[in-house]
Amino acid sequence: MGNVLNALPKSQQARAKADMQAIWMAATRAEAYTAFDRFVSVYAAKYPKATETLKKDRDSLLAFYDFPAEHWQHLRTTNAIESTFATVRHRTTRTRNCVSRSTFLGLAFKLIEEAEKTWRRINGPEKIKLLLDGIAFKDGEPVQDDRPVQQKLAA
Repeated sequence: MGNVLNALPKSQQARAKADMQAIWMAATRAEAYTAFDRFVSVYAAKYPKATETLKKDRDSLLAFYDFPAEHWQHLRTTNAIESTFATVRHRTTRTRNCVSRSTFLGLAFKLIEEAEKTWRRINGPEKIKLLLDGIAFKDGEPVQDDRPVQQKLAA
C-alpha cells in the first residue's frame, strides 16, 4: 500500500487508501477483483505508475483468499514482521561498534525471543491441520471436492 500511495499526490492518498482497503477487505475473491478493477479504472489515466505497481502483484495480494477466513487477519498484515525487525534494528544500531557476528546473532535471537511474547495467537488454529492435510480453501471456506487437483499440485 505504501508503494502505491507514494506514487500518488498527497491530495489523492486518503481516497486511494480507502479504495485499496476495499480490495482486501472484500468478503470474496470476486468482490476483491471488482474493487481492484474499480481502483485501476479510477486511477490509471492520471496515475499509471500507482496502478502498475498494484497490478503487477495482483495475484500475490489476493492469495490470502486461498486460506481459512480465520487466518485472513494475520495474512493481510506485515505488522508482526515489521515490529520485530524494528525492535532488533533499534537495539543493534545502539551497539553497532562492539559486537562480532556471533554476539550480534545471539543478541538478535534474544530480542526476537522477547518480541515473540507479545505476538497475538493465531485465529482458528484448528484450521492449520486442514491446510497441512491438503484441503483447499476458496474464499475462506474448505472445498472438499477439489482434493485430486490439490494432490496433483502437491506432487
